[in-house]
Amino acid sequence: MFCVLRRLFAGIFVCTAWLSSGFAQAPVFQYTAVPDQDDAVLAQRYEKFAAHFRQKLGVNARYVPVSSYEAAVKAFIAGEVQLAWFGAFSGLIARMAVPGSEFVAQGEKDRNFKTYFIAHSSSGIKPSKDFPKDIRGKSFLFGSPMSTAGRLVPEYWIRQEFGQGSRNVFSRVSFSGDHTSTLDLIQAGAAEVGALDYTVFEAAQRAGKIDPSKVAVIWETPAFPDYGFVLRGGVDGTFGEGFSAKVRQAILDVSDEEILKAFGRPQFVPASNAEYGFIEKLASALVAEEGK
Repeated sequence: MFCVLRRLFAGIFVCTAWLSSGFAQAPVFQYTAVPDQDDAVLAQRYEKFAAHFRQKLGVNARYVPVSSYEAAVKAFIAGEVQLAWFGAFSGLIARMAVPGSEFVAQGEKDRNFKTYFIAHSSSGIKPSKDFPKDIRGKSFLFGSPMSTAGRLVPEYWIRQEFGQGSRNVFSRVSFSGDHTSTLDLIQAGAAEVGALDYTVFEAAQRAGKIDPSKVAVIWETPAFPDYGFVLRGGVDGTFGEGFSAKVRQAILDVSDEEILKAFGRPQFVPASNAEYGFIEKLASALVAEEGK
């Protein structure tokens, strides 16, 4: 399946032999995350992890910010980072490129995630418990092409309901790059309808950043597995036997309220690749359709 995914995202992949070179010399445990929100939120989440990892793992640790989902995947594949907070789709692409890579931890809510379809008031579309078929012909905004909640899952439901891909359903399809931008652009009227991570919408709502006269949730998807920490295969060979188990436990042991609050998760729980089988099926279907 990786070969097919590679064709879909050909621009981010290069020779595997080159990617692996130099990884064995990595002196620092480095980690990153898909930039699904603005930089301030990401820094608050991940920079404090460095001190936690140093204490729990006994090695130097560093957060490596990246500019895009594609950059996060490239850094993981190239061995520039050993751990990444990925969405299910980007995590699938990354771990299929690096044998032995594993989802090791997630939040409880990540087991049952949701995408919100939102619409600008000018669209005239009202909230519904049923899929809003009157979005046909509107302008539609996804997040990143590699986003699970912002691309893969909404694309799946669009195809399920219309029997066609998004580019044949909407008057215009575009990508914002991240969930926060999707919300901001829909609220500003730059597109009529969009899809995003429900936690981003709800956080903005709690912060008073949602104008209900301009934007509203019109539908929410059934639950699906999404975010989690993916540990790169081969870390035991670099940092010592049993290191991967230590990383998993270090994440599960996080009790710092500032870190947990920044993640919007009261704790982290164990995860495994097997939990993301549904996402693999959706990715395979998307790749098959895109390849036609």
